[in-house]
Amino acid sequence: MPRAEPPPPYLPGAPHFAYCDGELWVEGLRVADLAREHGTPLFVYSVAAMRAAVAAYQRGLQGRDALICYAMKANSTLAILEVFARAGCGFDIVSGGELERALRAGAAPERIVFSGVGKTRAEMRRALQVGIGCFNVESRAELDVLDAVARELGVRAPVSLRVNPDVDAQTHPYISTGLKGNKFGIAHDEALDAYRHAASLSGLSVVGIDCHIGSQITSIGPYLDALDRVLDLVEAIEAAGIPLHHLDLGGGLGIEYHGEQPPAADALWQAMLARLDARGHGRRRLLLEPGRSLVGNAGICVTQVLYTKPGAAKNFLIVDAAMNDLPRPAMYEAWHAIAPVRPRADVPARTWDVVGPVCESGDWLGRDRELAAQPGDLLAVGSAGAYCMSMASHYNTRGKAAEVLVSGARAQLIRARETVADLWRQERALALD
Repeated sequence: MPRAEPPPPYLPGAPHFAYCDGELWVEGLRVADLAREHGTPLFVYSVAAMRAAVAAYQRGLQGRDALICYAMKANSTLAILEVFARAGCGFDIVSGGELERALRAGAAPERIVFSGVGKTRAEMRRALQVGIGCFNVESRAELDVLDAVARELGVRAPVSLRVNPDVDAQTHPYISTGLKGNKFGIAHDEALDAYRHAASLSGLSVVGIDCHIGSQITSIGPYLDALDRVLDLVEAIEAAGIPLHHLDLGGGLGIEYHGEQPPAADALWQAMLARLDARGHGRRRLLLEPGRSLVGNAGICVTQVLYTKPGAAKNFLIVDAAMNDLPRPAMYEAWHAIAPVRPRADVPARTWDVVGPVCESGDWLGRDRELAAQPGDLLAVGSAGAYCMSMASHYNTRGKAAEVLVSGARAQLIRARETVADLWRQERALALD
């Protein structure tokens, strides 16, 4: 009887990333071929995966007045922004640089919302000049500054106040944003007074209310709790004579990294819409700000094994990707699946810590991973579409990795690999005695 083949390794992102004939493919292309052409470390993204993620939100919101604003902090590479713009998305931005990127990608200004706790006067001025759709304001002090900037320009700034509902999103403390101890938003019990203040300022036009409770949320309960708290406020604010034209209910829906089972976007929004309808708010315009759930499992990072380093206490698999390419494990102790691009049966599997070349003990991509690998082999780090390239750095004078976008059997280089000359292009040699 022939020996049964072992099941292929698992990476989140199927069917767009899948094994066929003993190697990993992205849509219609071999990952190994892309690595051979473009080198490693290499980020590889699937257009089909991004479109499928957007489509799930669109199904859940079908028939409603809703705008999906991609939270571009998750991944702001221009070509990826263009994919979402062509899919009908607006954009959620948190800086002047992100504003310029969204505009460069073809976003209509009125489909941009500006979030973040620390907007500068220059950023406000530029956003007002191009005519963005809304500012999500996070403090009374910001209201006053935005009012002054708008009056200087002779315009009225459309504003939505981000309220903090004090709801536990049950996620990592670094990405929880809706609790009393977080820096974001206006406290729930101070929101009505803040709205009265905003309505009194001649440079502002109150248009909505905003709420975002965190990221990598894997259950519906926190969303429904936050929605009820926000709707309580909506009713109190409108009873005070301040109409609200839209509800911005944020993003934060999680993805699978390591066995999590977050609700599908369409299922989440069916539950949210049912609650809105039950409370008499079903006709309101809705804004959403998903990021990770649109792009996280649409990308992998391909890295090459440099050395194996067995040890008495630990075995180390040293690869050419590092914490400057994939910061999430170092920042959050986050799990990313790691799998061979071409699984091999001629090498025994061992338990490895997969680490990079950066001079930090925190430079690890995965701990205690069972892998059969030798120098020269390629590994794929899964769920790398979100908060990897957008958080990448030049630590240890390492250039940023190349990025490739795949659609069917076609690939496009969307970011060239940085050279050392690129890294010091903006620097100046010493000219002082």
